[in-house]
Amino acid sequence: MTARIVRAEIWDRPIDPQIITAEVTEDKAGAIVTFTGVVRNHDDGRAVTDIDYSAHPTAARVIGEILGDIAGREGAHAISCVHRTGHLTVGDVAMVAVVAASHRAQAFSTVALLVDEVKRRLPVWKKQQFPDGTHEWTGSA
Repeated sequence: MTARIVRAEIWDRPIDPQIITAEVTEDKAGAIVTFTGVVRNHDDGRAVTDIDYSAHPTAARVIGEILGDIAGREGAHAISCVHRTGHLTVGDVAMVAVVAASHRAQAFSTVALLVDEVKRRLPVWKKQQFPDGTHEWTGSA
């Protein structure tokens, strides 16, 4: 059985994790696990003030491929993932990944794999801004 893919999208507007989570609700799922990635105020020992996310034009297709690759995991019934682009400040939601599965272990392991694959494969880059006015680009969400 293949999980229903609810959303595999790149957004340039704020993400509401509650809406994304509600969309994957399944009566046969005993667990729904939501990962909410937020902009933190530090990275590698440096203070961070904000981030600008940029995505390659293929990013929406790639996120769909990632979810397609994961949809066949045992026990998974519905999955969703949305990643932001644009300017985000500390505390803003950068990504939401949700898995509804029969059991909690399946939901946790599937959402962890989903997040790892997004970080590994999604062509999204972030420009981190530091308080001293400098910035740094990294090649991974």
